Amino acid sequence: MMQNGTMPNQGEIVLIPVPFTDLSSQKRRSVIVISNTEYNRRSRDMIVVAVTSNPILVPNSFGLNNDDLTSGKLNKPSVVRADKIYTLEQTLIVKGSALK
Repeated sequence: MMQNGTMPNQGEIVLIPVPFTDLSSQKRRSVIVISNTEYNRRSRDMIVVAVTSNPILVPNSFGLNNDDLTSGKLNKPSVVRADKIYTLEQTLIVKGSALK
């Protein structure tokens, strides 16, 4: 469950706190939930893929813009980093937007 008590859905864009490498502070970063509803319901974890507002495409990445969303809005066109997949506890996230 997320901090607000709801389960994340596949395709949602959510924010997670990411610590700086020296652990002095942290910054919220966007990720897309890629684990399905059944997994999210059975587990305290979720599987996510990183999203960045850096517009440079790198290998294993693709563009994402507001036309790709079913709800919410991106502040700027973004890039999904398919090479950055993580398993995280659902309580770490803040609800965001949903993909089409």
